[in-house]
Amino acid sequence: MSAVKQIQTGGGRRKLLAVWLLFAALVVAILLIQRHDTTVSNPPDSSRDERLLIPVAIADLGAIEIVHNGILHRFERDASGAWFYHGVHSASQAQHAHNSDPAIAARIEKAFSGLGRARMERQFPLKLEADEFGVTRPDMLLMVYRPGEPQPLFRYAIGTVAPDKVSRYVLPLGSKWVITIADYQIDNLVSLIRDMTQSALPGPNK
Repeated sequence: MSAVKQIQTGGGRRKLLAVWLLFAALVVAILLIQRHDTTVSNPPDSSRDERLLIPVAIADLGAIEIVHNGILHRFERDASGAWFYHGVHSASQAQHAHNSDPAIAARIEKAFSGLGRARMERQFPLKLEADEFGVTRPDMLLMVYRPGEPQPLFRYAIGTVAPDKVSRYVLPLGSKWVITIADYQIDNLVSLIRDMTQSALPGPNK
């Protein structure tokens, strides 16, 4: 029986490795295809600080997706503009309804308002052959959408923490430059995901 368990465990590990390899290949493919500047087709808001990571106001976005450790987390606005956590659902759940919870909406709004103030600090040339910034095989991807649009307005690969321990490498996909932002901005997103997934867990009496 131990041999069977070892085979099953090995098969599970190979499947997990295959998923991560596919994820890494997808990111690299996007990097290679989108080397041109995406801001040509998606001009930033000229009234905003040019050093802001997201060059459009958070108020103008309709959805934000975060892929963290291979899991997609989607946040959307309802008809009134309040944020809710959409999460990940199977095809059989695709038509379910969402009710915006005021406390959850406020929690999401606070996190994304902070993200909207994230400023680019330093920049470094991108070198695909040497992933010294952790952006070609990232543990996190960030995608922002305008209301009602199926394609992301901007995509960001979130890399590793910089040697100074207070900054994080980020690659705006399509750019030739890796930039840094304050690492606490990413910590805030991870904390938001943790809060949302915990609040979505059924209680003992549900």
